Amino acid sequence: MIGSGAFTISGLALADLGSAALVLLAWVLGGVLATFGALSYGALGRRLPRSGGEYTVLAQLVHPLAGFLAGWLSLLAGFTAPIAAGALGLQAYFDAALGRPSGGTPWAGGLAIVLSALAHATRASLGVSLQNVAVALKLAGIAVFVAIGVAQVGPGVAHALAPPARFDLGALATTVVWVSFAYSGWNAAIYVASELREPARNLTRALVGATALVTLAYLALNTVFLTAAPEASLAGKAEVGAVAAEALGGESLRRALSGLVALALFTSISSMVMAGPRVYAQMAEDGVLPRFLRAQGDVPRAAILAQAALALVVTAASDLAALFGYAGFLLSASAAATVLVLIRLRRREGAERVPLPGWPWLPASFVVVTSAAALLMAVREPLVAGIGVLTVAAGLPVYLFAGGARGAALRAGGER
Repeated sequence: MIGSGAFTISGLALADLGSAALVLLAWVLGGVLATFGALSYGALGRRLPRSGGEYTVLAQLVHPLAGFLAGWLSLLAGFTAPIAAGALGLQAYFDAALGRPSGGTPWAGGLAIVLSALAHATRASLGVSLQNVAVALKLAGIAVFVAIGVAQVGPGVAHALAPPARFDLGALATTVVWVSFAYSGWNAAIYVASELREPARNLTRALVGATALVTLAYLALNTVFLTAAPEASLAGKAEVGAVAAEALGGESLRRALSGLVALALFTSISSMVMAGPRVYAQMAEDGVLPRFLRAQGDVPRAAILAQAALALVVTAASDLAALFGYAGFLLSASAAATVLVLIRLRRREGAERVPLPGWPWLPASFVVVTSAAALLMAVREPLVAGIGVLTVAAGLPVYLFAGGARGAALRAGGER
């Protein structure tokens, strides 16, 4: 979960909102939405403990076309865009650490994609071990940086976070969509549900526990970022953490934080390279994607390498702000649709078969707020939203060509 958005969004959002308090409000709303989503997805995962995420849920409970489109969005917006954003963010901080101007060829980010793909394609245990060690180091580093920041910026926090007299609702909604992108890993455990030990017990714990921990980390980290330096020096900067670190501790802290961010973004890239190809492998197993993408042995090697190749192309052709809006819009729509399916399933099968805390207001709140934020962002950023709609439409001919023939069998298999 802790990827490019955690270290880049606040600077970009500050330029739009003009208020550190509003930026942090967006982080709070994003954390609440992610927690509601995690609880909802946990209920779905217990009901359908199969890998594949939204693809599996929508294909088996709604229609194969709905599942295919969810998998299509996972390929492009759910994993490729976040991997590319992580690579671009890593490059920005790498350049900042070396004192070089940003905007050049993202070779360091590309190298991170390649190394992640090789690790996860070699052996499942190797990729998991690498991920666990790197995440532990990342969380420890964030805790140390936050402690340094709190010790130095504490007295000025109240002034810096004073609420503004007015704000633009559309700008806040856009920031919430961007922040939702930063939280987007909250649902990753459901993509590997069939590989978990005791999924009925561990899936919800993984989803909710991780989301709560990351929400606290994001709020602490971005409070330090937004209060460590004047707003004018932070606004519009993708490397907002590097700017804040230099204000707190000079060049040495800036370099140290840049190294921490590089590690954090590498683990984010690694986790997406691990989770995403499981969706495509499941789709290939069901016959709606080419069969060479199926898992061979304990890892879906072909799917991992294909994911890495596509992410490298997007990394070379995109920028961070566009990726945040594009991916956030599509992922919000996909998650809202999936939780709508949960609501229908709960009404049809009852509480005993589909237990869910906070019924019905929790899933309903997730759907309403997530959808409203995406719609408000679409009004403010019609080009980005339009590209998202075209992405969905582009999946229709692919489904008709590659997957329609297997639709009835796939749905029948899910209803048994």
